[in-house]
This record gives sequence, structure tokens and C-alpha cells, in this order.
Amino acid sequence: MDPVTLTTDRLLLRTVGPRDTDAVYDACQDPDIRRWTTIPSPYLREHARSFTEQLVPDGWADGSMFTFGFFPRSGELAGMLGITMRALGMGEIGFWAAKEHRANGYVTEAALAVCRWSFTHAALDRVEWRAEVGNRASRAVAERAGFTIEGTLRSATNNKGVRRDAWVGSLLPSDMGLPSTAPYLPAP
Repeated sequence: MDPVTLTTDRLLLRTVGPRDTDAVYDACQDPDIRRWTTIPSPYLREHARSFTEQLVPDGWADGSMFTFGFFPRSGELAGMLGITMRALGMGEIGFWAAKEHRANGYVTEAALAVCRWSFTHAALDRVEWRAEVGNRASRAVAERAGFTIEGTLRSATNNKGVRRDAWVGSLLPSDMGLPSTAPYLPAP
């Protein structure tokens, strides 16, 4: 699939490339991003280059991962958000915000735009969110975006060689008033 560009009232969401390598590298020096995400730590310039020049374009090309940088009107990188395909019709959302752009609703706004796109253009019927237990900022974004928190999965994530429990939630097309690609029959 070719990369797409999305817009919201305040954000431009687009794929990242070589011109964004320095901004990704700089943002990922934040200890909170390194703590709560599975990016390498220490995060080196080579990691940012590999991400922007290989991982992101390859994910779009083979349909395995749809990654967007989100940019407010100032034009600087405010954060990253991606949907990684996990099964037929199901993707997992992940995101981070640069420290100076937190607490202004950008991540929630970006998540809603990308989830809507994934339901209407990428044939997803479920977007799953997971975060290590204790990552309250990520959980708050998921809840504001309308995700249903479904529970806690034991030993569900490996963060830098340590197994950790994870919260899990989901967003369905019906949660956004959209049709599914396949019928959904909830448990009685």
C-alpha cells in the first residue's frame, strides 16, 4: 500500500522519511519514551535512521505496518503513531508523543484519525491497544479515544528483556459508528 496523508483540525499525519530522522532521534532521547515503549535503549542515531529509512517504508510497502508522524501547524514532529497488523482484520496501535507536545490532545486526535482510516481504508475490524501496566498516560489516551479496556494480560509484553503485564483494550468500527467488513456476533 502506498503511504497516505491524513489531516485533522490541528494535525497533519504523514509517513516519516529521511528528513525526519533527526526529529525522531531527538524525541527518542526522552527517558519516558524509552521506558514505556520497546524502542532500543540507548536510542542511537542508527536506530532512528533504520526506522525512518527502512522500517516505516517497508511496513507501508508490504502492508504490515502503517506508521504516521503527526505534526501540528508549527511543522515540528509532535509524535508517532502506528498500526501493526497482528491478524486478518486486526491491528495493534502504538504511539508516543514528544515531551514538549504532551497534554494537548494530539495523540488522541491522531489515534482517532488513524483508527477511522484503518476501519474505512485498511479493512480492519478491530484495533487493539496494549500498554505495560502502569503506563497511565497511554491508558488515558486509549480511554479518551473510545477504546474499551478489556483487562490485564499476564506476562504479555517483553520490554528490553523483561516480561511484563499489559493492559489490553479494543476499538471496533461500531464504536465509531462505522460498518465492519465482517459481521460481529458479540457473546450473549
